[in-house]
Amino acid sequence: MPSLSTAQMRVPVVTASAVEEFARGGFHGTTVADVARAARISPAYVFKLFPSKERLFVAALDDCFRQIVETLGVAADGAAGGPPDGILDAMGGAYAELIADRSLLMLQVHAQSVADIPEVGQALRAGLATVVRLAKTRSGASDEAVQRFVAVGQLCHLIVTSGIEDVPDEWASILTAGIRHP
Repeated sequence: MPSLSTAQMRVPVVTASAVEEFARGGFHGTTVADVARAARISPAYVFKLFPSKERLFVAALDDCFRQIVETLGVAADGAAGGPPDGILDAMGGAYAELIADRSLLMLQVHAQSVADIPEVGQALRAGLATVVRLAKTRSGASDEAVQRFVAVGQLCHLIVTSGIEDVPDEWASILTAGIRHP
């Protein structure tokens, strides 16, 4: 078995730090130096691993979607054999648990806000495509049910990021009805 180089061993550490830092500050509010400090390496070494801030952000976003797909896959396995809506519900519940720490949620929100950066937009679309294909193939649900699954996920993002789950007004109750957030 070949051994990993120091650089190969650092990539997951830097990527995990990038997820946390970009989730906290967004693309424009986070510097490569911020990520380097969190990963306890120099900014120059981060640039050795990721030649641009865009590539670093994309690596974080790719890791975010990797975690999402893994989680949805495990949930689909656990609900296998059930009705399509039951499988999608299990996947949705697992996703809600995954984003309880909010880093993956916020990274996606920040990615949406800078999707006009070509590399970021491409990575965001690729991640979404993977999630949609997984939901469709693993659940066997209709296209409309998969669309609702993704739409509810986006509604969850809105509810959490805007902090309306505890707002006692009717409009907030309409949006949050039936949505659970750990």
